[in-house]
Amino acid sequence: MIHVIATIELKPDCRDDYLKILSENVPKVKAEDGCLAYEPTIDIESGLPLKSEIRENVVTIVEAWETLEALHAHLKTEHMAAYREAVLDYVAGLNVRVLKPV
Repeated sequence: MIHVIATIELKPDCRDDYLKILSENVPKVKAEDGCLAYEPTIDIESGLPLKSEIRENVVTIVEAWETLEALHAHLKTEHMAAYREAVLDYVAGLNVRVLKPV
């Protein structure tokens, strides 16, 4: 299994517009062969004693894939190409971590 943590930094005041486009793509991703999880998340106030600021302009997608090959295939799909084009004006930065369990 492969885990992916994709952190998308958005330009100011466009999170709702971005999330609308993302939410339309989520079912397509979840239907892909090898997709075990694909969950967009946003920061919340947790009340935990850990100090971390709420990032209003960040969306984190937590993913799990059966194999690295499934992840590579995901990135080549038509719907991901369309998604990347649709959100281009909203994204200020992207960080992707690909992880494996130990």
